[in-house]
Amino acid sequence: MRISRENPARPGEIVGSVPVTPPEAVDVIVRESDRRFREWSARPLAERLTALWRAADAMDADRPALAELLARESGKPVADCRGEIAFAATYLRWICDRAEAVYTDDETDDGRGRLRITPRPYGVVTAITPWNAPVILSLLKLGPALAAGNTVLLKPSPLAPLTISAVAELFPATTVLHGGPDLVHALIAHPLVRKVAFTGGEAAGRSIAAAAGQAITPVVLELGGNDPAVFLDDFALTPDDYERLVLASFATAGQVCMAAKRLYVPERRADEFTQAYLAAAQRILTVGDPLDEAITMGPVVTREAAARVTDLIADARARGGRILPLAKAAESQGYFVDPVLVLGLPDDAPLVCAEQFGPVVPLLTYRGEAEVLTRANDSELGLGASVWSADESRAFAFAAGIEAGFTFVNTHNRTGMTLRAPFGGTKSSGYGREYAEAGLLEYVCTTVVHAPAAFRPGGAGMPARAYPG
Repeated sequence: MRISRENPARPGEIVGSVPVTPPEAVDVIVRESDRRFREWSARPLAERLTALWRAADAMDADRPALAELLARESGKPVADCRGEIAFAATYLRWICDRAEAVYTDDETDDGRGRLRITPRPYGVVTAITPWNAPVILSLLKLGPALAAGNTVLLKPSPLAPLTISAVAELFPATTVLHGGPDLVHALIAHPLVRKVAFTGGEAAGRSIAAAAGQAITPVVLELGGNDPAVFLDDFALTPDDYERLVLASFATAGQVCMAAKRLYVPERRADEFTQAYLAAAQRILTVGDPLDEAITMGPVVTREAAARVTDLIADARARGGRILPLAKAAESQGYFVDPVLVLGLPDDAPLVCAEQFGPVVPLLTYRGEAEVLTRANDSELGLGASVWSADESRAFAFAAGIEAGFTFVNTHNRTGMTLRAPFGGTKSSGYGREYAEAGLLEYVCTTVVHAPAAFRPGGAGMPARAYPG
């Protein structure tokens, strides 16, 4: 049995297929990965990092072909796909530069005794990854896990299995498996799977967390977001800033967990903002075949995704929302949804209170900072947010009240990312972190050896019932 992947820009065109891994094969696969773990973790750290560096070089060398494949299977513009692959290679090299400082023993020997703290790999790690940025979102797990000495079982999304399967062949101690929820739960339930890392939707995250809880297996969850972008009353945006803001919502046709999904603008400046936003969208958004270098937005990923987004727009119109077109698809086939900005919705409209995950964004007005902070935080999701102000200190002060794992200032989405900052959510957007040293530490457990000074040879000792100082 195989999983076939169609081109969402040309439905019916099969890009490729991958073999399905039956759940009954999981035991043999996991045991083999555990056997490989003993060998891989015994290799010197420098040798493991060399393997990652070589993989990064190979990705760079094959970037044009990989980007075209990714564009065809995901619908993302090919230029964006090249950017994703280049960024993933950069991240691998960043790991190689930082891993030694993170994965080295910390030993102290002083008047209080001798203490050694060792970061040790877990063993077999299962990584479950989404379709919308399959290379970087897989390597955020694969890279640090392998550097730390784990082996990895990688389960990509059936909606984009091809490119990451090709990339995973570059990495030792890695096995790719394809399938659906039955395969995922078989992996999580296996006693030799010691860690699970998942990026995806909230519903799937809850199911994975529940299964991992039954197995007492630690999990990293990076789930969805309904990111607010709050424009304080002194915001001062250039035309380039507006273009960056438009792409913060509509890159990958809005199918990004950390996209700007709710725009909050002061009531007295709403008309000014709207006109500048529309002008920027007309300049920057070109919708069509993702293999065309001039395209900045492709189709959504499936027919079902297109229908869901279209229904959200219809619901917004029925609730009195004003629908403002931003661009028109040049293609008549494919799962294209024309991007729109929606004005005049109440806060309880589905487009406002749910993650739309498509090319439609609501613009909401407010009168005071206390009001907009309350409304921005009125969500069970808390992945990202942004604050826009001419006064950076004022933006940071406002950001202190936002309930989100990552708040951007005067930008949003990928233009605000940095390898040195940990990324992850609060509330129902998950737990655990990726990027930065925190992301490296997710793939090791801390072990300790301690010899208290009182009980070392020649030590004074202390009463058995005494508490240490």
